[in-house]
Amino acid sequence: MPMVKSSLLAAALVVAGSLLCVSQQAPVAPVRMKGPTMGTVQFPHSAHTHVAGRCELCHHLSKPEKPLKSPQQACLDCHTKPPAPAVKIGLPAAFHNSSATAGLCITCHKTENAEGKAAPVKCADCHKKESS
Repeated sequence: MPMVKSSLLAAALVVAGSLLCVSQQAPVAPVRMKGPTMGTVQFPHSAHTHVAGRCELCHHLSKPEKPLKSPQQACLDCHTKPPAPAVKIGLPAAFHNSSATAGLCITCHKTENAEGKAAPVKCADCHKKESS
């Protein structure tokens, strides 16, 4: 009987997790992140969720000092430049270090390239200057 209860609990958790993921829809249009010095980054969620497979790879869990308003919140809601009080990591550092050699985006892109895939690793590949 305990095995049946464990199996039912596991199945319920899988279903609940699946429903949560389905209810969390990534934006269809690319998110535009505009910085004061570097060019605008067009972030297509569809391309990234296809590779990552789940939102949580990039969107971290809520932090006690700055609780999220929703399970998957936009990076720009908390990571600003400069960072708002309670948040220690500003917008650029949320994606890569100051020399763009490591961090959430660039490390993943380098890993993808090492596996034979084509992911941008040069600044101008992601940061596009807008023509005036």
